Amino acid sequence: MNSKTVIVVGAGICGVSTAIWLIRMGYHVSIIDKGKPGMGASFGNSGLLAQWAVDPVASPDLWRIGPKYLANKNSPLFIKWGYMPQMFPWLVRFLKNATDKGARHVVNALGPLLSDAVDQHKSLVQKTPLDGWVRDSKISFVYRDKKHFESDSYSWKMKKTAGLIPKVITGESVQEEEPILATNYRCLAVLEGQGHISDPGQYVAKLAEHFISLGGRIITAEVHDLQKNTEGKVFGISTDKGTFACDFAVITAGIWSKELTFRLGLKIPLEAERGYHVIFEKPSVVPRNPLLMVDGKFGVNAMDMGLRCAGTVELGDHKSGPSAAPIKLIRKHAGRAFPNLTFSGTQEWMGFRPSTPDSLPVIGELDGSGIFVGFGHQHVGLTAGPKTGYLLSRMVAGQNPNMDLTAFDPARFSL
Repeated sequence: MNSKTVIVVGAGICGVSTAIWLIRMGYHVSIIDKGKPGMGASFGNSGLLAQWAVDPVASPDLWRIGPKYLANKNSPLFIKWGYMPQMFPWLVRFLKNATDKGARHVVNALGPLLSDAVDQHKSLVQKTPLDGWVRDSKISFVYRDKKHFESDSYSWKMKKTAGLIPKVITGESVQEEEPILATNYRCLAVLEGQGHISDPGQYVAKLAEHFISLGGRIITAEVHDLQKNTEGKVFGISTDKGTFACDFAVITAGIWSKELTFRLGLKIPLEAERGYHVIFEKPSVVPRNPLLMVDGKFGVNAMDMGLRCAGTVELGDHKSGPSAAPIKLIRKHAGRAFPNLTFSGTQEWMGFRPSTPDSLPVIGELDGSGIFVGFGHQHVGLTAGPKTGYLLSRMVAGQNPNMDLTAFDPARFSL
């Protein structure tokens, strides 16, 4: 048994995965979070294991599509204009990365992190009570017609560099593949070999229960600061419930990691992409496999609690409540796409995707301090959580993670 103690800050998919891998390696591990496991961004996502999500929003296409989105009240892009003065520096850096060079950099970095995500999830839950929660499936990108698909050619060109080549289905064959879809949708781009989770919030909560069964401890507290000695090494974490000693610390607190790392002297430009979902309870019809509605930029996944439509992007802060417009848009698009859908009721949710201006997560150690970080995954937190946790556990142990992590180095923001 390893005598070293590790505290993981944040009980989302990245934090719980890290904690499980570490405790399997023999460390004494605790998770600290002010809320319950899986109740942050891990709770309300689409449940898709998006191995295909290697191409960033910040691509050259953004210069063509962005103005159209801003001019169209029915677009899937929303902005909380009152927050724009604070977010403007982040947005400028984000737009500077909307180049072919920037997009290819992201694809090359995310490919190794995402390409085996389904297997990484299965490895995490193998021989646990969650074995079977990770489900194999296709993913179908839904387009109005072939011309609409062809207008998305840059995205598919980037996916192709990562080995992702779709089967294109057109005409009446679209409804043969997915009978739930309205007849005015005439093109699907289908990727085989993908996966999904049918209840991501409960998935993370059950992973946390498994962590406890292995001897782990979960502490419900709000973290105030991380304490370092005169040599710059972490030795404790102060909270509203007292101070907890540790030999290593791992920060996986999503958008809330911004404040914690700022107190450590690291100004990581992290902002929130506010995402939304609508659950249609007791749906009369569901898709055979998960869908990605390209028009509305949201995923569709049949879950245990109903049909979840999750996505859109609202640029804004991470402390104010939800807006009405994104929910209204999802409902509108869902009604148009699934004309035969009836349901008993709905549930709505809003959460915060932690996003960096270069569309890449922050994974690594902070200046030899024994403090490691894993956050900023934008749209792929659930997808990359287990592998991020695995990589972090190897770093804590001083082992070579056998993957080039240069693109994720937190020091890139201090240059």
